[in-house]
Amino acid sequence: MNRLQKVALVMAGVSLTACYHATIETGLAPSSTVVEKAWASSFINGLVPPSTVETQSKCTSGVSKVETKLSFLNLLVAGITFSIYTPMSIKVTCAQGGRTAVPPGATEIKAGPNASGAELNDAFTRAALTSWSTGAPVYVEMN
Repeated sequence: MNRLQKVALVMAGVSLTACYHATIETGLAPSSTVVEKAWASSFINGLVPPSTVETQSKCTSGVSKVETKLSFLNLLVAGITFSIYTPMSIKVTCAQGGRTAVPPGATEIKAGPNASGAELNDAFTRAALTSWSTGAPVYVEMN
């Protein structure tokens, strides 16, 4: 076996041990309530997604973080079934309550709770133009 084949074999072995992991954070403070679905069934390499994880009754203040991952065992099952059945793990962390924290010094545009459609349109237009010119996020508050 030549050197190139050995390197390719090692690279293939390393890549097969990797696990897929994606995290979405909303910015809300996490609570201790966690909803997990260890073997969420998806099919055709995730083309047909798993069923929805019902969190509304448990996460009354919203969701802080959602994590999806394919563990080694999930990938093993997917490999055995030629990715026809691709299980994944889903973990949802509920939020404590409140709203996303606005970072100190961030630009904030306020629209009143009874703002008309034109006023809301104006607020979002100003936010988009400000964000575009500064290259930083702009927060629109409607309360």
